[in-house]
Amino acid sequence: MTAAVAPFTTLPPDLEAHEPPEARGVARDRVRLMVAERASGAIAHHRFDALPDLLSPGDVLVVNTSATLPAALDAADAPLQVRFSTPAPHLPGGWHAIEIRTAGGVSPVAPATVAAGQRLELAGGAAVTLAAPYATGARLWLARLELPEAAPSLNAHLAAHGQPIRYAYVPEPWPLAAYQTAFAIPTDPGGSAEMPSAGRPFTPAVIARLVAHGVGFAPLTLDTGVSSPERHEPPYAEPYAVPAPTAHGINAARASGGRVIAVGTTAVRALETQAHPDGTVVPGTGWTDLVISPDRPIRAIDGLITGWHEPAASHLDLLTAIAGPDLLDASYSEALDRRYLWHEFGDSHLVLP
Repeated sequence: MTAAVAPFTTLPPDLEAHEPPEARGVARDRVRLMVAERASGAIAHHRFDALPDLLSPGDVLVVNTSATLPAALDAADAPLQVRFSTPAPHLPGGWHAIEIRTAGGVSPVAPATVAAGQRLELAGGAAVTLAAPYATGARLWLARLELPEAAPSLNAHLAAHGQPIRYAYVPEPWPLAAYQTAFAIPTDPGGSAEMPSAGRPFTPAVIARLVAHGVGFAPLTLDTGVSSPERHEPPYAEPYAVPAPTAHGINAARASGGRVIAVGTTAVRALETQAHPDGTVVPGTGWTDLVISPDRPIRAIDGLITGWHEPAASHLDLLTAIAGPDLLDASYSEALDRRYLWHEFGDSHLVLP
């Protein structure tokens, strides 16, 4: 079951961020920031660069360092686009979960329009052969990848021939740099199909002020698969790593009264996978299929910085678990009334305990 936010059934198209804020004349760290407090129910409105004044010395921000890949490749022999989500869990290299969309990535291709065994030639001489519908079978395929001999890896091939994933609400292409956060650390293999976008408004200036204010940073990695603008779709399994220094730092912060604030739903998912029922975090790596909801409450997270999510998106289950239904309803009502902007280039939402 996917949570619904009471006043929010349709997103007005003019509240979709159609380009990076810089293209609108707004610096990354000057997007709007709504602050919602669970204990009091209070809601306030700021700009993102006020964040250091809203947190306390001893708080810790948990950030995802996964770098965004140019994960979309055009087909060479059909009006299609292939989006590389994640490697296939528990299978050898070369197997991937992919999404097939129409040319330019405009819309998903229904599973019935392609078939197991079908081979798609891709830009730069790569190819995929469809094996079977993946997971729920609603959107993704399990596929075998073939790279040209000159390509040492999928990441290298994507760097040469791919493009960042974008949806219909972003009409113009933007360079990969527009889809990277200040925390991104490129790795090969590894990387995210789509930007962990909650980290996008952080700039070196904001980070420096947070550090000077006594706010700590705890890095982890979760490589995101393709997200979904469709409704009622749970997240797929994704690879993650919570390093030992991160686990130890979070436990120490909690023991001394600091708050643990996740930057993005991806950071929540990785950290909560490694959290015991008492909130203690242990280091670890693997694949997570954890779905956070009121039925599986949070353990280690006290607050969250995130963007604004589509009606009935599964992310709203996670937000309900953190904010509670009443505060979440009030936040989304305010965001609609005050015309906050949605999606990866939009405004931010800080939920505090």
